[in-house]
Amino acid sequence: MAEMSVWKKINLIVTLVSIALLAYVVVLILHKAPPPDIVYDSQAAARAEQKFQAADQAKAAGRSSQVQLDPTELNSYLHQNLGLIGADGSSPSSAPHGASSPNGAAANDSALPADPAASVPGVDPATVAQARSTVRDVKVDMVGDLIKAYVIFNIHGKDLSLQLEGRLHAENGYLKFDPVSGKLGSLPLPQSTLNSAVSRLMSSPENRESLRLPPDVADIQIVNGQAVVIYK
Repeated sequence: MAEMSVWKKINLIVTLVSIALLAYVVVLILHKAPPPDIVYDSQAAARAEQKFQAADQAKAAGRSSQVQLDPTELNSYLHQNLGLIGADGSSPSSAPHGASSPNGAAANDSALPADPAASVPGVDPATVAQARSTVRDVKVDMVGDLIKAYVIFNIHGKDLSLQLEGRLHAENGYLKFDPVSGKLGSLPLPQSTLNSAVSRLMSSPENRESLRLPPDVADIQIVNGQAVVIYK
């Protein structure tokens, strides 16, 4: 009887420790990590557009070209063109009519489909729209050759944060991301989990097509804290 009592106590302790660890993990996940300190400039997106237009003109003249964007320009350009809701529930300003994208296409209804993934076989546009609608905010920081993405997304009415850090490069005409570290909320993600998740995301048909580089882009890298688009 004494031996059974000891085992009951051990089982109780193990159960309580498991519950405590689970509660700790949940708290870490739900605790949003602080976003990177990004300085926004109302003219930064316009500067990025001008840089892409200058690159287009250089290509037309037969000269090699590249575009370098600092964190302010990159974040302003992304918010203007991704159509995110924003963490505060506000919508960003829409892209100006006729603004060019990195591949030189005009950002208007006649040049770009309403949903690029809608043309990919086997992809349910409703599912894609639902997934995109959960993203509330995206901030990108760049340090050395690393890009650090901070994403706020909403699941069942609760905002969660995801941080990813890694390196960008081109491979066989597609943009590749090699993760270095990541956190869901304040919970660090194991490297094996990161590698597996990124591999699945980048190999899925709908995501793979969205990562295809324009024919005239040779590479996209992070160099000295700036995003560098290298044209052929």
